[in-house]
Amino acid sequence: MKLGLFAAFLLSALLPAIAQQGTAAAPATYDCHYTATPVRIDGKLDDAAWRRASWTSDFIDITGDAAKRPPLHTRTKMLWDDTYLYIAADIEEPDVHGKLTEHDSVIFHDNDFEIFLKPLPETESYYEFEMNALNTGWDLFLNKPYGLGGKSDNSWEAEGLKTAVAVQGTLNHPEDRDRGWTVEIAMPLTAFNSRQQVSKPVDGTMWRANFSRVEWLTGRPREENWVWTPQGVVNMHVPERWGYLTFRR
Repeated sequence: MKLGLFAAFLLSALLPAIAQQGTAAAPATYDCHYTATPVRIDGKLDDAAWRRASWTSDFIDITGDAAKRPPLHTRTKMLWDDTYLYIAADIEEPDVHGKLTEHDSVIFHDNDFEIFLKPLPETESYYEFEMNALNTGWDLFLNKPYGLGGKSDNSWEAEGLKTAVAVQGTLNHPEDRDRGWTVEIAMPLTAFNSRQQVSKPVDGTMWRANFSRVEWLTGRPREENWVWTPQGVVNMHVPERWGYLTFRR
């Protein structure tokens, strides 16, 4: 087969896969600043330390399609110290509700906030944590993405994890209109060591990360997926498309 014909054949074979995966913009980046003062985990985001942290831009549709702009705002910010990675989220929601109260439930069956962390970017493995407005959490470890044959390990517990939610409105009361809910998370930097040895960050350390919001909009049969940095496909488990989180002192 001539080279030109072979190239055309190869392209035609690849096109379906390319179309199925879609395209994604360059991954987002975030400089996570050090705080000398620990953050009080109460969900209220009013600690002075948070003033040093910038908000991300509003979350976008997981595909990156600008025509699918989320109708509700979501954003996050981060800090770190010698003990924790701190994560805050501001989630606009006119009717804050939740039903799951058992730890390690499949939290995305409720509206939720999710974090995906890959502290060892050179490996295939990563960590996931989800929580709802009832402050119910689900933490799990994946040895590699599901698409590569990975298995979720629900036995991983983020030992020492602290989380809190503050509701700006009334929880599970659809008769009124809420502003939303805010989240604070303190992820211990040692929480990963039961699965792999992760050195504590220093200035310039880089992790891969992404953040997701699952929203079940009224009248729609399937959930919406809104994220910090686009995946280009409806699948959070493509870590090469996550953003870059850089620790700064």
